[in-house]
Amino acid sequence: MPRVRPRSQHMTNAVLLNNIDHADLRVVTRHAPEFGDSVNQVLVFPTEYEEVQREYPILFRRDSSGDFQSVALLGLEKDENLFLDAEGWKARYVPAVQRRGPFMIGFQAREEGGEIRREPMIHVDLDHPRISRIEGEPVFRPQGGNSPYLEHVSTVLRVIHQGLEVSGPMFAAFGALDLIRPVAVEIQLDDAEQYVVPDVHTIDEARLAALDGAALERLHSGGFLRAAFLAAASLGNVSRLIELKNRRRRA
Repeated sequence: MPRVRPRSQHMTNAVLLNNIDHADLRVVTRHAPEFGDSVNQVLVFPTEYEEVQREYPILFRRDSSGDFQSVALLGLEKDENLFLDAEGWKARYVPAVQRRGPFMIGFQAREEGGEIRREPMIHVDLDHPRISRIEGEPVFRPQGGNSPYLEHVSTVLRVIHQGLEVSGPMFAAFGALDLIRPVAVEIQLDDAEQYVVPDVHTIDEARLAALDGAALERLHSGGFLRAAFLAAASLGNVSRLIELKNRRRRA
């Protein structure tokens, strides 16, 4: 199974979003393969674990730098999203990376009190396949204010931005307590079909349960104890993937 591919692969044309140059900008919000939704894994963040764990297994894997990141498992084969069909994404929650569309957080230098600060600003990829001038949700109101859709995007980007800031300290805390262990995700559908998800890790539930009060307090005070339990509990959703896969095979 290939590594996570968080979005469709194309060259970006990212610019600072503004209501003058982009007054008539619209974004197609439906989910479909042409928008990069046919992925078997997607990046997720601790700031959305609560919602993610109700739908998908949360696994940990190392990025190209060797650091851990969280991913939600969506399918068992390359480019397979078992939650995606001709009618859209069939789940109560769609991970933030797939909901942000063509938008991202960029930083702009700004002087404040004699100091240069990096201020987060919304940027838009004008070459993204969701961008349109004729269909989809408007980004700005006719008078120039933010549309409800852009307010939603701002919330989604905040989930991602804050999640990126939290991920490093969270994995450092898990590592310090030796809570991360490799896991063998092997799914046997029948005698002929078997799927293996390689190079993934999870929370060691036995070690988590054996932590003393001081260690539990450190995790809790850092805001990471609940994240550990949510990630561990999410593995129960593997059975749902099997159900969805079998349903698709019979269709």
